[in-house]
Amino acid sequence: MSHPDCRLNLGSLRGVSSVVSPRGVGASPGDKKSKNKSTRGKKKSIFENYMSKEDVSEGLKRGTLIQGVLRINPKKFHEAFIPSPDGDRDIFIDGVVARNRALNGDLVVVKLLPEEQWKVIKPESNDKETEGAYEPELPEELCGSHLQRSLKGHNDSPDVIVEAQCEDSGSEDGHGGTPDVLVDGVRKLAVCVPEKGKEDGGAPVTKDESTSMPQDASAVPEKSLQRSAKVVYIVEKKHSRAATGFLKLLTDKNSELFRKYALFSPSDHRVPRIYVPLKDCPQEFVTRPKDFANTLFICRIVDWKEDSNFALGQLAKSLGQAGEIEPETEGILTEYGVDFSDFSSEVLECLPQDLPWTVPPEEFSKRRDLRKDCIFTIDPSTARDLDDALSCKPLADGDAYEVGVHIADVSYFVPEGSELDKVAAQRATSVYLVQKVVPMLPRMLCEELCSLNPMTDKLTFSVIWTLTSDGKILSEWFGRTVIRSCTKLSYEHAQSMIESPTQRIPEGELPPISPEHSSEEVHQAVLNLHRIAKELRKQRFLDGALRLDQLKLAFTLDHETGLPQGCYISEYRDSNKLVEEFMLLANMAVAHRVYRSFPETALLRRHPPPQTKMLNDLVEFCNQMGLPMDFSSAGALNESLTRIFGDDKYSLARKEVLTNMCSRPMQMALYFCAGALRDEAQFRHYALNVPLYTHFTSPIRRFADVMVHRLLAASLGHSAPPDLEPSEVQKQAEHCNDRRMASKRVQELSTSLFFAVLVRESGPLESEAMVLGVLNQAFDVLVLRYGVQKRIYCNALPLRSHRFRRVGKKPELTLTWGPVDTEQEPVQQVGPRTGQLSPSTPAPLPSPGSGGALLLPLGHTLPRPPGTRLQLTHGPPPCLPSSLPGDACCEEGQAVGRPPPLSKAGHLTLGTF
Repeated sequence: MSHPDCRLNLGSLRGVSSVVSPRGVGASPGDKKSKNKSTRGKKKSIFENYMSKEDVSEGLKRGTLIQGVLRINPKKFHEAFIPSPDGDRDIFIDGVVARNRALNGDLVVVKLLPEEQWKVIKPESNDKETEGAYEPELPEELCGSHLQRSLKGHNDSPDVIVEAQCEDSGSEDGHGGTPDVLVDGVRKLAVCVPEKGKEDGGAPVTKDESTSMPQDASAVPEKSLQRSAKVVYIVEKKHSRAATGFLKLLTDKNSELFRKYALFSPSDHRVPRIYVPLKDCPQEFVTRPKDFANTLFICRIVDWKEDSNFALGQLAKSLGQAGEIEPETEGILTEYGVDFSDFSSEVLECLPQDLPWTVPPEEFSKRRDLRKDCIFTIDPSTARDLDDALSCKPLADGDAYEVGVHIADVSYFVPEGSELDKVAAQRATSVYLVQKVVPMLPRMLCEELCSLNPMTDKLTFSVIWTLTSDGKILSEWFGRTVIRSCTKLSYEHAQSMIESPTQRIPEGELPPISPEHSSEEVHQAVLNLHRIAKELRKQRFLDGALRLDQLKLAFTLDHETGLPQGCYISEYRDSNKLVEEFMLLANMAVAHRVYRSFPETALLRRHPPPQTKMLNDLVEFCNQMGLPMDFSSAGALNESLTRIFGDDKYSLARKEVLTNMCSRPMQMALYFCAGALRDEAQFRHYALNVPLYTHFTSPIRRFADVMVHRLLAASLGHSAPPDLEPSEVQKQAEHCNDRRMASKRVQELSTSLFFAVLVRESGPLESEAMVLGVLNQAFDVLVLRYGVQKRIYCNALPLRSHRFRRVGKKPELTLTWGPVDTEQEPVQQVGPRTGQLSPSTPAPLPSPGSGGALLLPLGHTLPRPPGTRLQLTHGPPPCLPSSLPGDACCEEGQAVGRPPPLSKAGHLTLGTF
């Protein structure tokens, strides 16, 4: 698909390569049926009929069939995978025909192929290539971000600062963000010169050179085979069947199809190309198709016949110009099935009609009145939906405090079974974009009635402890309350108080505080909470919790245009940690309470341990690299990551690399019904290393929390238990899991979109980068200044040659570039191998003007040649600048970028770690 140069090509923002196979979607390398063009017009079946539901059920019981969620490799769309039930290497599904019309995210049933048709993994292939579509799902309790910096100078005052409001401050699952999505989202932001005659210089879509299908697989060692399968049934079509993309006329003007249909090419090439009726298209499209070359459309698949490479669809609407923020945003929301429509009149009728609303007098007799207490919120400065508030009151004995977590009582306003309840259950979560929020509940609830705005009476559900200063719990109380927040603090306000424990913060630097309380009282409460939170956090990690911090990008926006003015890495500071600790404590306390009361219908949240095969591969890799990592438990891994690195810039960058690698085996945290999972050992939360956990603290934006509030109210005798069977609770839990995953993807794609627009508007951005991983045709880098990851393809670089090899378990990729002066020959200056450098010994660098080689191991001093940069620009597929001379051999954990300008040929070696 060729697009005009002026367009911001965001096709890969959906997480895919922008390259189309010469054979088209529905024809993948290795699919012989698809290669034969002569069969296209015939009614010969391309896909197999699905098995009957009865046969599938029987096959699953016998173990001859396997069920799992389909993941299509975003960079090689002909490859797909489902997880292996035993935690071993993923099961491989080769080609569109074997996928049998299933789309990414669908719950499918597969049948294993005969062993002679299994994928053969050559010794020199990279492990990533056998798990190619895996995207780590880090639970929010696992993650954080740090290292705040701004693209703009510190003296600039941006119009708007947009921070992450999307998740709890919790690190529930130990890590943050899904790295591969971010890689794909910005992979178009680089300069390269496509080869002549090619429409796109992007990633190769040819079959991986590391695999083959020999006739005699019996001679191949078992470890070199990857089980392969075909889809025989789709249990649930979880993909929305909607896609954004572009319209074009069919090429054969004499065909009957040409007179009836246009061809829709999705931006996400994991989705098939789609025939759409011409009557659905704009009237001018047939006569002036070029006028629509840059117009983004939404199309929905309505059918996909067994005898067609292409699906049939309906054109839903024209979004606008590709590359513009609002059309692209609407496309992202639609593709991921996010309901961003206005709430219906039936839903709005469920809200209080007598405004302004005040707390009914009878509620005071049913609740504990805390309106006179010093209670306040701490949130991002731009937050409007304030779910949670904190309080901390010293007790008479001097070493004890009454600490409260007060959560908006959303369930009071959302009657079970009402139209409002139904739409909230369907949406399941608010969706946080860079520039706006798609709310789960009507804004009157999110921002007014439920939001704990200062100096107004609010209904809350509270957990109140008596705690010692070292975090020991002496008592615990749950109940419905009424509060009156005295002020709305931002994280920056709370951080200033923490950093100035003995200094009075000037009134002008603080938000308004109710006259019943002083700024000194609030300040002291924050300091007391901080002191207790530090002890809680210290004990939590001593007890074996894990946190995988990952960089998180935030933006400053122009308040008139909405365009990004700059970006920075959002910082995770003590004020964030303070809130996180008490939210985690409340969630754990509520989990125990509701499970004791309702062991069959309690809605809980579990985090399974890492995937066995991927974890074993990582253990083997670290052993070969001489990295003293202990993967025996979450706590041991956390201690290893904390101990192994220093605190200088490059050590922190190398820690980011290793943290990214450790995130890959991690599984996503899941809501579940206690009665649907009989083995209590599976209830555990791996990252937090606790037996029971749930979500209670964010009911304005998560429906799971509303369900937990109802259970807690019933456990306290405030209401009857929810009238739900365990199977119904489990079904809603699974829906919440699906919508949370979609929300996370949308959030990442929104970040990628804004970063792409920023690069387009700001011109080339330069930053050092560090190699994350090496493949046989590409390498991944972490761009240090922006915290984004990119895949750089060898065929997009002006290289003389490239060579991939393994040194033990360690992959190494050598890139050789030609000289500016064609009479000069390449010069090689090979640096020392891994293990030969001490942390204080710099490696030899390429000398400017002559080229050279550099091989740097992870964990050693990382010198940077003058001018070494990775340049991000708006343009065709990702690569280093087209003027890049020399030979780059990529090694994980090594800084990379543009070498010094060289008048001669040479090479720079970067290898794995």
